[in-house]
Amino acid sequence: MPFRLALSGLNAAQADLTVTANNIANTATAGFKGSRAEFAELFSVSPQGVSSAAIGNGVRVANVSQQFTQGNIDFTDNSLDLALSGQGFFILSDSGALAYKRAGAFQVDRSGYVVNSQNQRLQAYPPSANGGFNTGALSDIQLVTSESAPAATTEAEVVLNLPGNAEPPVNAAFDPADLNSYNHATSLTTYDSLGAAHTATLYFIKGAATNEWTTRLYVDGAAVGGPETLTYSSTGALVAPADGRIAFGAHPTNTGAEDMDMTFDFGRTSQYGDTFNVNAVTQDGYTTGRLIGIDIDSTGVVQARFTNGRSLALGQVAIANFANPQGLQQLGDTMWAETFSSGQAVRGQAGNSGFGLIQSGALEASNVDITEQLVNMITAQRNFQANAQMISTADAITQTIINIR
Repeated sequence: MPFRLALSGLNAAQADLTVTANNIANTATAGFKGSRAEFAELFSVSPQGVSSAAIGNGVRVANVSQQFTQGNIDFTDNSLDLALSGQGFFILSDSGALAYKRAGAFQVDRSGYVVNSQNQRLQAYPPSANGGFNTGALSDIQLVTSESAPAATTEAEVVLNLPGNAEPPVNAAFDPADLNSYNHATSLTTYDSLGAAHTATLYFIKGAATNEWTTRLYVDGAAVGGPETLTYSSTGALVAPADGRIAFGAHPTNTGAEDMDMTFDFGRTSQYGDTFNVNAVTQDGYTTGRLIGIDIDSTGVVQARFTNGRSLALGQVAIANFANPQGLQQLGDTMWAETFSSGQAVRGQAGNSGFGLIQSGALEASNVDITEQLVNMITAQRNFQANAQMISTADAITQTIINIR
C-alpha cells in the first residue's frame, strides 16, 4: 500500500514540475497565460460512502487551470502590434473558424489583410453608412492600398479684417494687374473634382459709400462671376449679405473636371482700425492622397491616414469575452477555442463595460512570474524527493519482513 501511495505522490510532483517547466519555458512568449497544477486527495468509496477508518489512497491531479491575470505591456515600433489592457480576447478567423488570442502581434499579408503569424485574419466591425460601425457583423480588416479619392472645393471661409479708414483706390477701373485698382487681396488653394489645384484670389475694393466694400473672385487669373458687395455696420460687423455667404457661380477648368462652383462665407470678417489682417482661410476640397500610416486608438478604431490629410475608418477591432475563460480549450500558439465549459463568446468593443482597452504599438507580455515559478520548482522537487524516500523506506520495511526467519 505505501508503494502505491508514494507512487501517486511521485506522479503528482512530476505533473507539478511539468506545469512549472512549461510556464518557465514560456516566460518570454507574448500573450502567454501561465497554468497551475491543482491536486485532490483519493479515498476508497463504498456504496455506504467513505469509511471513517479510511486512510486514503494517495493524490491525483484534479485540474491544470489557466491563470488569466494581466501581463505587462511592452511597447514596440510596430503600429499593428496590439495589447489588451483588461479583459477580452482578439477574434481571429481561420477560413471561417474562429479562435481567440491575447497576443496581438499582427502584420499585413500580400492582399492587405491584417493577419498573425499563422495567417489567421483579425476580425473587426465594418464601418456603417451612418458613420459608426456595424457591431452585428464581423469582417476581415483589410488595409486600403488605393489612393484616397479627391473632392472638389464647394465651401470656403475667410476670417479677416478690413481697415475702417480705407479710401477708394486711385484707379476706379478694376484690373488684377493694377495695384492701384484695389485695396487688398488674399489667396487660397482650391481643388477641382479631379484633385487638380487651383489658386483662388479674393480682391477687396473700398467703395465710395461708408462701410461698403466690393469683393471679386479670380481663379487661376480668370474672373469668376461679378463684383459682390460687403456692407458693415458702424461697429465693424458684417450686415450684408445677412448670412455672410456669397456664391460666385460656376466656372470651367482646363483639366477635364466638372465646373467648379464655390460659395464663400464672409460671416466672420470685420471692419476695424487701420490694418488689413487675414486670420484664417479654409476650404473643404482636397486632392488625391496616398496611404502613409495606420492609426488604432484605445477603442480599436482603425484609421487609414493619407497624404492629403484625410483619414478613413476601416473598422473597429472586435473583442470577445467569456463567462468562464478557464474553460477555454488551448489550441497552441497562445490561442484558445470556445467550449461548452467556457460559455458562448460575448462580443463587444474595447473600452465598453466588461472589455479592456487596446494599446497600439505594444504587446502583452507573459504573465508568468519567474521568481514564483522557481519557488514552485523547488517545492515540487522536495515533494518528489519525499515521495521517493517514502518508497525507499517502504522497501526497507518490506525487505525486513521478508528476512524474518
